[in-house]
Amino acid sequence: MLDAAHRLLRGDDFSSAVRTGARSGSRRLVLHYRAGESGDHAPALVGVVVPKKQVPLATHRNRIKRRVRAIMAERLDGLQPGSRLVIRGLAGADGASSADLARDIDRLLDRCRRLAAQGRRR
Repeated sequence: MLDAAHRLLRGDDFSSAVRTGARSGSRRLVLHYRAGESGDHAPALVGVVVPKKQVPLATHRNRIKRRVRAIMAERLDGLQPGSRLVIRGLAGADGASSADLARDIDRLLDRCRRLAAQGRRR
């Protein structure tokens, strides 16, 4: 499970990652990634949201969030210190296997890192 020290909890952190971070999406997930500043030693933070409009049933929203958090717990070492990552689950994530979600996360995170390195948002 995703350690509490790496969870994105504050609304300001969510907003800054979504507004200023690089974005990449698929039919299952959308990632917003803001790279950490050089010399930043704060832990990388990950937040997961699944809008009620996309996935109406709470049990399904919570299942998606649990799966994504478990996947990200395995990938925390690959995130730059101080970075902020917001993962938004879409309707396609409901019913997707954990392996499919993991492949999407890996692909989208690589794309976001490239965009952030180029200074682009999308």
